[in-house]
Parts: sequence; structure tokens; C-alpha cells
Amino acid sequence: MDIITQTVKVGQKPPKEIIKAARRAARGPINYTEDCPPSLPEALKEFAFLAAERDRCKKKQVVTIRLVSDCLIK
Repeated sequence: MDIITQTVKVGQKPPKEIIKAARRAARGPINYTEDCPPSLPEALKEFAFLAAERDRCKKKQVVTIRLVSDCLIK
């Protein structure tokens, strides 16, 4: 597989042939090299744990505060 480099300016869409090439590459087999070896199962488990932890932290928490009217400034 060849490496394709395309410069796209802000607001500009990439050419259709580049998008098609990227989609074809995504469906193809993964080619591991010495620079990009396959991940170990332990690393994948840690990544899944960190992703779940990140998602858990993103959830908003509802807080209700009840105040006595005497403590409000008039």
C-alpha cells in the first residue's frame, strides 16, 4: 500500500478519489511493520479500561441544593 499525502485548506473538502482510496484502505488488511507492531492483549485491555473511564467522567452529575430563605441576600 502506498502512502498518500494530500494538503487540504481550512473549509476545503478533500478530492473524491482521496476519500475513495482512504475507504478502500480501511477495508483492507492491517499491515504491521517494525515501527507499528501489533498491540499486546494487555495493552488493548488497558486502552479499553481508559476509554471506559473517560466516558464515565464525561457524564454530567445532577446536584440539588436546598437553601433556607434566611441565608439569601435581600
